[in-house]
Amino acid sequence: MKNAGGLFLGEASPEAVGDYTAGPSHTMPTGGSARWSGPLGVHDFLKKMAVVNLPEDDMEELNHYAAIIARAEGLTGHAHAVEKRLQGR
Repeated sequence: MKNAGGLFLGEASPEAVGDYTAGPSHTMPTGGSARWSGPLGVHDFLKKMAVVNLPEDDMEELNHYAAIIARAEGLTGHAHAVEKRLQGR
C-alpha cells in the first residue's frame, strides 16, 4: 500500500469503528489526495505562526548570509533591508 487515508486491518477493525470510536477522523482524503495528505485532524484547525527572535550576537553573520541568498534569488530589496540594519549598528 503506497497511499491511503486510513487502513482498517483485520476483521476486528471495521471502517465504522475507525470513523467513530477508534480515533482516526471520519474525514479521509479523497480524489487521490492521500498522495500528500492524511485524514483531517486537530492540527487542521490550528493556526500556525513562525516566530523569529534572534540574539544580537548572531545578527551580523545571519544578515550577511541573508543578503547573499537574497541577491542570488534576485531579491535585491531584501538584501538592501538586511544591509541597512547592519549599517545602523
